[in-house]
Amino acid sequence: MSDLQIVIALYPGVTHLDFTGPHQVLCRTPNAKVITASLGGQDIEAEGLVFSKLADLAKLERCDVLLIPGGFGTTAAMADPAFMAEIRRLGGMARYLTSVCTGSLILGAAGFLKGKRAACHWSWRDQLPPLGAIVSEARVERDGNIFTGGGVTAGIDFAFVLLEELAGRDFAEATQLGLEYAPAPPFNSGRPELARPEILATMKAAMDAAKPQRTQTIATPA
Repeated sequence: MSDLQIVIALYPGVTHLDFTGPHQVLCRTPNAKVITASLGGQDIEAEGLVFSKLADLAKLERCDVLLIPGGFGTTAAMADPAFMAEIRRLGGMARYLTSVCTGSLILGAAGFLKGKRAACHWSWRDQLPPLGAIVSEARVERDGNIFTGGGVTAGIDFAFVLLEELAGRDFAEATQLGLEYAPAPPFNSGRPELARPEILATMKAAMDAAKPQRTQTIATPA
């Protein structure tokens, strides 16, 4: 039997932890190959890090698991006809459709989330219904063959949920132990309902600045 092929689709402006966290977990999946790819195999810069030697999305002939990370580049990605065409092509053959953070907006813009529950970064959840999705506030949501994670760091939790599906509970737990994944954040402000009001207001204002353009793009995705 051929190896399971996990494709992580990158684009300019992606948040690197959205995919490097899951990659660290999923690259341990038995009998699986994780491929990071971009349009034309172009290098992708993400917050000061440059990811090179990427596969070309258009040249991939197989995709068993499609993973789409999020980031502020999500808006431009949804407006890129060539990128969205590859997401629809690869997603159409995938056994599992998955995302982290605002990657779920790209899944939705590709038409894969109609009537499906999906998670997203807390500040962008309201962008899911216009794409036909049902908002989930869960850190990790599963609806059939669709797995979606919340914002950024939720991608690590998401990856373990997906790893359990692909390789079983025992293997997933052993991987968690090997990576010593036992989060104990120094502050209890990682979700809007937990953060102090003034912290929430500051972060919400920063996120809201990007909303008009993204809302317009969602209304008419490529």
